[in-house]
Amino acid sequence: MRKSVPQLLLLVLLAFPAALLLGGPRGSSGSGLLVAAQDATEDEEAIEDTVVEDEDDEAEVEEDEPTELTEEKEEEDLSGEPKASPNADTTILFVKGEDFPANNIVKFLVGFTNKGSEDFIVESLDASFRYPQDYQFFIQNFTALPLNTVVPPQRQATFEYSFIPAEPMGGRPFGLVINLNYKDQNGNFFQDAVFNQTVTIIEKEDGLDGETIFMYVFLAGLGLLVIVGLHQLLESRKRKRPAQKVEMGTASQNNVDMSWIPQETLNQIMQSRRGETNFIEMRLLEYMHL
Repeated sequence: MRKSVPQLLLLVLLAFPAALLLGGPRGSSGSGLLVAAQDATEDEEAIEDTVVEDEDDEAEVEEDEPTELTEEKEEEDLSGEPKASPNADTTILFVKGEDFPANNIVKFLVGFTNKGSEDFIVESLDASFRYPQDYQFFIQNFTALPLNTVVPPQRQATFEYSFIPAEPMGGRPFGLVINLNYKDQNGNFFQDAVFNQTVTIIEKEDGLDGETIFMYVFLAGLGLLVIVGLHQLLESRKRKRPAQKVEMGTASQNNVDMSWIPQETLNQIMQSRRGETNFIEMRLLEYMHL
């Protein structure tokens, strides 16, 4: 009996909660909890649907705004700077390639084709360097070339233009803008940006800079010092050489200073010389008589 009592209590504890959840009436607390949970999930789904609808409305508004901005930009383009005519084509050719050396002439040719049925009057051609980050800022503006050339329908014309980039601009990028200005017979003005790109100005290398000149002067001075040093060395060696002794014969004694010799000694020397000459003369006479 004692062993079966705990088992009965365990069965009662397990069966009682199950009877409350499954077997109770619909108005009980368990069914109320389930209904409240379902209502809560339905309210959350309704809130999520309203949030999604609001986001869709905002996306539609944001999509409408860019279209309005693009329309405003198109209106600004129409009312701003003149554009190219659809009845004309332009081409450009740089004579020496797309290299822009500083302080050197850059030459190019611009071709204009009239595809319409009316005449075009090409008025001018201009070029300028702009700031790469903002093309509205001019760095170097070149003189406009007046053309005033009439191009008939279905005809072509070629124009030549040249400019010189400033020397301090070497080694830096700039925006190059080349514009061709023309109008039709009705007075409508057009402008075609024939070239509108960023280019790099090449530094000039054929001239002598300060470092090269200093190097040449230094080398010339060093060579002069070497030459002077060799000359001094040769002169010092010549001074150290002993003077060569030259023996003077009897025939060249007229230039010898004999004032320091006593007169008696000189007389004896002269008498001995006379005796020698007399002896030589006598021997010659004896040889001749033989």
